Amino acid sequence: MSYEFFIARRYLKAKRKTGFISLITYFSIGGVTIGVAALIIVLSVMNGFEKEVRSRIIGFDAHIRVRTFHNQGIQDWQEILNKVLKLKHVTGASPYILGKALIKSGKNVEGLFLKGTDEKRIQTVSDLGKNIIYGTLNLGMVQGPEDTKPLPGIVLGRSIDDRLEALVVGDKITAISPSMTTSVFSPPSVKQFRLAGIFESGMFEYDDSYGYVSIKSAQQLFQMKNRVSGIEIKLDDMYQANNVAKKIDKMLGYPYYTLTWFDMHKTLFSWMEIEKWAMFIVLSLIIMVAAFNIISSLIMIVMEKTREIGILKSMGATSSSIMRIFIYEGLVVGIIGTILGSIIGYVLCWSQQTYRFFSLPADIYFINTLPIYMKTTDFMMIGAAAILLSFFATLYPSKKASKLDPVQAIRYE
Repeated sequence: MSYEFFIARRYLKAKRKTGFISLITYFSIGGVTIGVAALIIVLSVMNGFEKEVRSRIIGFDAHIRVRTFHNQGIQDWQEILNKVLKLKHVTGASPYILGKALIKSGKNVEGLFLKGTDEKRIQTVSDLGKNIIYGTLNLGMVQGPEDTKPLPGIVLGRSIDDRLEALVVGDKITAISPSMTTSVFSPPSVKQFRLAGIFESGMFEYDDSYGYVSIKSAQQLFQMKNRVSGIEIKLDDMYQANNVAKKIDKMLGYPYYTLTWFDMHKTLFSWMEIEKWAMFIVLSLIIMVAAFNIISSLIMIVMEKTREIGILKSMGATSSSIMRIFIYEGLVVGIIGTILGSIIGYVLCWSQQTYRFFSLPADIYFINTLPIYMKTTDFMMIGAAAILLSFFATLYPSKKASKLDPVQAIRYE
């Protein structure tokens, strides 16, 4: 142990002539502790929300989509599907058709995105089947009430079903697609379905605006013949999406292109990242206030220990040694606060993860408890930031102490 650190520790432990200096030191430690704990808790909550949103979106959507630039659909989709399934990391692939339509039930009319999909293949790329809350994922023929004529099945989001006055399984729905008509004078394409099921993903974007039918029904409604809009792909590791997408682009070439899960939801995830950094900066102000307290307490300690500093310099202590004494003292305050804050933050986050003290209204937040996801990198980043701010806070008072004249300092009363 260097004598500078030994003296710094003695200065921290020593009883003050003025109790106010000790109080400011304790406030400094407390400020760093609260700032670090608050940052850990807030960032862990935001990480938890981001993870929940990502898992919901990715669970309901594909990792990669293959489309064409001319938007006329893919004719040879089965050949492309077979090629894609042979690629590393690909666990599933399914064709899809996506178009806008109006659906009518009684006097109620709603607009939505109608998605044609393969009932079996979609299970390999989406959690749609797991999110059915009423009925089944039956896109084949569905029998109506009292043995009425069977019609192709349709699955709707819960919000759409609510707006259509809560249809029940088996009710007849008419779908109208005005966008695919050959001219303004041509009649719209109309097709009748029966409600097979209702899904609830927890994401308003899907529950409020999506419906699912079979590939064959969508081809008839949107007049796609044997074409599909694109192919959805699922991977064993979502973070391999960019690499796999590049391989697909190279393999298929023009006119095909790929979209990854991040491309499809870029705005959402970008805003979440910006919000996280904004909260980090705002809450760092708490640690900055504590850093100013460190400056104040060290300046007061320098004034109180002026005579002792003069004696040390007269005994041969260099200016850099005096400077290190007060840097060590400030760093000890910062490190103690960082350790205490990290422990408190971790314990509170772990308690919420384990015992779920704080609940949320599921109908608003799509989850029933406050999500927590702790990252080691966040702990390291917050700890480093707190200690760095504490270090910068020591520079002015330690520089001031190192410049004291030993003769005048010894005479100081």
